[in-house]
Amino acid sequence: MRRAHIRTLAIAVAVTTAATGLTGTALAGEDRATTTATTGATSGARATDIVRAARAAAFAHVAATGVGRGDALQAQDVLIDPEGARHVRFQRTHRGMPVLGGDLVVHLTARLTYAGVTRAAGHTVAPAPAEAALTARQAEAKAAAVAQGDARDAELVVDARRGASALAYRIQVTDSATAEGGGSRTVVVDARTGTVRSNLPDSDEFLSPTLVDELRERGESLDPATHNAPVPTGLMGSSAAAAAARYPATAKGTGSSLFAGQVPLTTTRTGRNSYLLKDPTRWGTETRDAKNLELENFSRGKKFTTKNNKWGNGAVSNRTSAAVDAQYGITKTLDFYKKSFGRKGIANNGKGARAMVHFGKKVDNAFWDPACGCMLYGDGDGRTIKKPLVVLDVTGHELTHGIVDATARLEPTYVDEEGNQYGEPGSLNESLADIFGSAVEFSANNPKNPPNYLIGEKLGLRQKFLRRLDKPSLDVLEGAIDYWSPRTDDAEVHAGSGVSSHAYYLLAEGSGRKKIGSVTYDSPTYTGAPVKGIGRTKATAIFYRALTRYMVSSTDFHDARVATLKAARDLYGQNSTEFTTVNKAWAAVNVTSANVPPRR
Repeated sequence: MRRAHIRTLAIAVAVTTAATGLTGTALAGEDRATTTATTGATSGARATDIVRAARAAAFAHVAATGVGRGDALQAQDVLIDPEGARHVRFQRTHRGMPVLGGDLVVHLTARLTYAGVTRAAGHTVAPAPAEAALTARQAEAKAAAVAQGDARDAELVVDARRGASALAYRIQVTDSATAEGGGSRTVVVDARTGTVRSNLPDSDEFLSPTLVDELRERGESLDPATHNAPVPTGLMGSSAAAAAARYPATAKGTGSSLFAGQVPLTTTRTGRNSYLLKDPTRWGTETRDAKNLELENFSRGKKFTTKNNKWGNGAVSNRTSAAVDAQYGITKTLDFYKKSFGRKGIANNGKGARAMVHFGKKVDNAFWDPACGCMLYGDGDGRTIKKPLVVLDVTGHELTHGIVDATARLEPTYVDEEGNQYGEPGSLNESLADIFGSAVEFSANNPKNPPNYLIGEKLGLRQKFLRRLDKPSLDVLEGAIDYWSPRTDDAEVHAGSGVSSHAYYLLAEGSGRKKIGSVTYDSPTYTGAPVKGIGRTKATAIFYRALTRYMVSSTDFHDARVATLKAARDLYGQNSTEFTTVNKAWAAVNVTSANVPPRR
């Protein structure tokens, strides 16, 4: 569940005027009207004014924001709500050094006055010692040893995570023998003591090491059934393609996927009889072949091309079939986020998503890799994982990690020697990926991949799914949990994710037994008190708004409760049924204002 901590922070400000999650609600028309009226006005100078006002407010309210002498704030995102509120997400530096755990969101009114703050570091970030006892070279050697790879240049940072402020070195280690597919890790080394403060993989892996080990011990494998339907002989959109006089041109093709049946694909026509698997209508989204190399450089991937705009054969015997699933899944995920929230791409910057299939040799996973800025899919090891994990909800799950990476940057509390991750912020990250991965299925509504509240139901597991949102504890493979307790912070993140996933399901569908589509659900509550849901559209809008406005890198389940309450208040009012139901849904998983644990 990991992202690169080392990468350079983007200072460019992305202005979002439609990312409100109102599609399908009574306010959708107002949202569209506001978007039309304000898009031009809020670009350029207007965005600069908002950032300037938010920065000034942060320094004017130091008791709340925690910023102080020697600090600077770099804007990462600007969100403008239809009702006029503004939210500016900042990364903090101290004396020019990045502050880990120093991220914050400053909230402004329509008049650009201070309205509050959401901050990762709940304590005052004390100035770290100005001098390091270790040299950069010593820190690099330490990082290379613990991550078993090649260390890049060390960077001095202030580590303000987990209730302390320490001078530290941050080092990215590439070709790590301890990372999936020889990927990279980010190691933070205390600059005074040489202690390793954190050692995290930079890519998010769909399958945890614990799960893979459990599957092997049980003698079980992931072997989803494929759809071997042939591609139609007629060329989809051939008349339009034939009329194209200039290249490149947008074309309509057909793909035969491994898991989603025959699917339409928008491609790029590059010549009279040549087509590229690149979608110009979705910001140039493209899938390439990693050629069974451990590539983290998309430009080195092999382009998928055809002469007739027909792709794959629905079987693994054709290398393009997996690419069809990947491209289809990515475009459906992008469509969901744009249609539902006005989000333009993973980073909301109008850039397409990318993927590489056939990554590495016998890599038994799929993951979002921020170093590549793309999805990477292995072909499986041939034993435990027998096919590429290019299933629709896997792609929706992993690309959501990319969106979390571009917004709240939720991270685990710690990682063990086997690579398993722990802590509530990491569990919340996994939960959001499951929630929105399921939402992508509902949005796509593919009859070959019917939508439901199950995750990984097409993977061929004996329990018929990997995880589920209505009663997470039915996932015995990962030991998922239904309710919060003080021990939840010590749960592996895929197991701990059940708490907020369960809260979301209760908010959307309510408790008790019901059948939705072909799946029967029976969702319990902690106290036995029933919960009546508000519908999937509203629940998803609330969780998205909470993520993008009110969550930061250290957000735990109690913080997430507050974030979703604020989101419901923004969208529907504090006296609304929606607001009240958010509170009931969290109480139903034992997350309340009365049992907030002390900060660790």
